[in-house]
Amino acid sequence: MTVSLNSAERRPLLQRLLASEAAGGVVLMLAAAVAIIIANSPWAAAYQHLLHLPLGPTFTEKLGPMTVHLWINDGLMAIFFLMVGLEIKREMVDGRLATWEQRRLPALPALMGMAVPALIYLKVSAVEPGLASGWAIPAATDIAFAVGALALLGKHAPLSLKVMLVSVAIIDDMGAVAIIALFYTSSINLIALAGAGAIVALLLGLNRLRVVSLWPYMIGVAALWYFTLLSGVHATIAGVVGALLIPYTVGDAKSPLLTLEHAIAPWVGFLIVPAFGFANAGVAFTHLSWSDVFAPLPLAIALGLLLGKQLGVFAGVLLAVKTGLASKPQGASWLQIYGVAMLCGIGFTMSLFIGELAFAGQTELIDKAKIGILLGSLLSAVIACLILRFAPRTVK
Repeated sequence: MTVSLNSAERRPLLQRLLASEAAGGVVLMLAAAVAIIIANSPWAAAYQHLLHLPLGPTFTEKLGPMTVHLWINDGLMAIFFLMVGLEIKREMVDGRLATWEQRRLPALPALMGMAVPALIYLKVSAVEPGLASGWAIPAATDIAFAVGALALLGKHAPLSLKVMLVSVAIIDDMGAVAIIALFYTSSINLIALAGAGAIVALLLGLNRLRVVSLWPYMIGVAALWYFTLLSGVHATIAGVVGALLIPYTVGDAKSPLLTLEHAIAPWVGFLIVPAFGFANAGVAFTHLSWSDVFAPLPLAIALGLLLGKQLGVFAGVLLAVKTGLASKPQGASWLQIYGVAMLCGIGFTMSLFIGELAFAGQTELIDKAKIGILLGSLLSAVIACLILRFAPRTVK
């Protein structure tokens, strides 16, 4: 996750942000590790029972009773996407993506970094019918993991590379939100969708009236989540849409957007995202064989993340620089840039989330997808950290 800043204070705040991202990334890693350990222990049945424990009303017949797993994936993750939306708005208005010149470098590698993994996935998975819907799984980058790993490397990666990684990840988040909205939406309830539209209109009206109190917007976002959930559009989209409708005044430290962003950031980084990792990373390896690991679905995802991301992102940077579209990150060697491109292959959180949508209700395919996500993300992280750790710091 990212927090934009005024130019005068950009550098120190970015450094503090990276420190917090490193801590959040570590918590996420621990939560995922605990989930995997429990899923392969005598407590595996209790773990699954907890996740599918009914805990609330039945909002829609399709979803059934709200379980712990649903509350995390459709409820808490809406707050995660609310944070994503707040950050996108801030970066577009007054951050690293505020001007077209600033958008040039991250835009091309981000777009190519989504397209190439998807193409690799479709090519590899084509040998088995019914897998095409998972094409977007390796297209996303997990910003908490990636920035956390980069921050832990300290001086082995210049600040310009960290800014590039964050900027690419922001555009990557935009792409993931668009993909979820366009490609992973089921049958539509038009009445509920009209209700969501009415809430959006109401929030726009509050903006036009220059209402700066935060609580009316929070009620509106909660109502928007409810109607979006009923509509058939994935409920997390309400978080992004709601965030874009919350007022932001440049230079005003008490702006509603800033107030909300600072209030929910610790909860997102240290509770919501780790809870998602714990609820979704648990996959049993005890009965797996090598043929399971190298089956078309996990192999397509792993290769998409490991090969597709590094090729797409690095080629995007190279093309942008060589064509004069953008300048090369200051103080960074091409080997270091390649290491960061490899780091983008960590697709953990967003890949798991899209995997759940792509193969909804198909437990076996979801588990196979998790294997590919874990394998591709782990290999990308290890190789990237080795490259950045031993890459010469002197730019030649």
